[in-house]
Amino acid sequence: MTIRETFENKEKKFLSGYASLSSLSKGRAVYEPECEIRTCYQRDRDRIIHCKSFRRLKHKTQVFFNPEGDHYRDRLTHTLEVSQISRTIAKALFLNEELTEAIALGHDLGHTPFGHAGEKVLDEITKEKLGKSNSFLHNEQSIRVVTEIEKNGKGLNLTYEVLDGIRNHSGEFIPLTLEGKIVRLSDKIAYINHDIDDALRAGIFSEQDLPKSEIYVLGGSHRERINTIVLDIVNGSTDREDIIISPEISQSLFSLRDFLFENLYLRSPVKIEERKTEKILRELFEYYVENFDSFIKDYNLKNNINFSNTELYDSIDFTTRIILIRDYIANMTDRFALNKFTEIFIPEKWEIIR
Repeated sequence: MTIRETFENKEKKFLSGYASLSSLSKGRAVYEPECEIRTCYQRDRDRIIHCKSFRRLKHKTQVFFNPEGDHYRDRLTHTLEVSQISRTIAKALFLNEELTEAIALGHDLGHTPFGHAGEKVLDEITKEKLGKSNSFLHNEQSIRVVTEIEKNGKGLNLTYEVLDGIRNHSGEFIPLTLEGKIVRLSDKIAYINHDIDDALRAGIFSEQDLPKSEIYVLGGSHRERINTIVLDIVNGSTDREDIIISPEISQSLFSLRDFLFENLYLRSPVKIEERKTEKILRELFEYYVENFDSFIKDYNLKNNINFSNTELYDSIDFTTRIILIRDYIANMTDRFALNKFTEIFIPEKWEIIR
């Protein structure tokens, strides 16, 4: 018996009857022999952690673009907080902690530079270029990252359950596994609470401005609020075939989200900076549409497609060009997008030598 098989047998004996067992995974799109040591979900977690898109998250905006302080969240620290909350809930419910962790670590790999402002502008451009029936959603882009972009177009070949959890961590459809449902809820728990923490640090509003009824229910501190919500979910979901949050806690949590929209996400100075970053991405996009040969050079498509640049330019249809440019810009970090914008649009200093 291999070490992996030992772990799989432990799952059968130890985990809840509602857990997603590694040994019963629906598998991968491309068959691979099983690892002797790691379960399939452990392998997925490791592949996500080691991929380039995961490392780029540390230079992508969560809410505050390019903050001066060292303690503001970025997309990577958000991802780690989602993972921690998700794992705590999964462990307490005797669900598959490794599947939960893999979904949590991969859920935002497709997020754009400059946070939701970047997602908004890429969605607008997609609809303008390809028609209103087309859209850009970061959860769907995360799937493109792990299936078509990473490893020079080969993808990470993740399991069905991890892909389902990543795709459905937001949007209208609900994950098929309880582990995926945990991540979907933990994503909201994390960003609502840590965005309050960051906004307080930035002086956007004060603790006295927070809605008193919601603070009374959830708690007066970051730690207390997360603890209250996690305990509520665990108590409501134990030995249940669903992940349950009580109506009172849910109402308070989403009321806090409404408060953030009114007082943070849609308010200056955040919105002022968002408009600037949206302009940067739009200008870059239009430049690459009009100068596709420059895009080919920057994206280095010839590494993945065995054509010359001239052949590429002539053979790639308009829709494919838009999607490739969109992939490239969505993958950028904040600083890379700024540097590329400066390189293309800002004149260099000219020094006259006498």
